[in-house]
Amino acid sequence: MEKRISKATFKAKACELFREVETLGEKVIVTSHGKPTIEIRRYTSGRDSPIDVLRAGIVYFDPEATPDLTQS
Repeated sequence: MEKRISKATFKAKACELFREVETLGEKVIVTSHGKPTIEIRRYTSGRDSPIDVLRAGIVYFDPEATPDLTQS
């Protein structure tokens, strides 16, 4: 979700809006004469941790369904 505000409102409430973006992750679009000019959003490094990538790839894991390595 995003919030749209004017430059004047942003100027008056910048610190409060930064805290909201940081804690809630909600984007803020700053407008000038009704047109979007700036987007403020939470920073992401663009890189997922390797563990998160692996976790996202696992759809279902059954620890009891491990292969029997004793059979050849």
